[in-house]
Amino acid sequence: MERFASRILWFSMVVLMFNCVDEQKRFENQYIWDSQNVTATAYNSLAYQTDANPNITAFGDSLKPDLKCIAVSRDLYRKGLKHNIPVKIEGLEGIYLVKDKMSDKWNNRIDIYMGQDVKAAKNWGRRRVCIEYGIPKKD
Repeated sequence: MERFASRILWFSMVVLMFNCVDEQKRFENQYIWDSQNVTATAYNSLAYQTDANPNITAFGDSLKPDLKCIAVSRDLYRKGLKHNIPVKIEGLEGIYLVKDKMSDKWNNRIDIYMGQDVKAAKNWGRRRVCIEYGIPKKD
């Protein structure tokens, strides 16, 4: 009986894994993906790094430490990296969403949100990375 239960558990895990892969592919197929090299820095939701409302983005979204999101420079915003556009960042896992805009003084730059983990943001530093971003397909 124990052997049967472990086989069912293994089979369930395999099915779940493939369903997640299929779901991600369906999500990714909703977009036309483009790439660009950018400068990537990191930021935290702390008043001294942002403003008096460090948990509210330029789009009015609320930031929470576990969110995978980025701020983009205004030139990237004009190129199509608008609110909630998905972004893959070289060297990081998962898909990040555009949730914030940066000051006008920056060009060709993203700022990766790292919650309140200042050490992680400092360890990231500033580096050149390739990003892939999805522009929604028109039906």
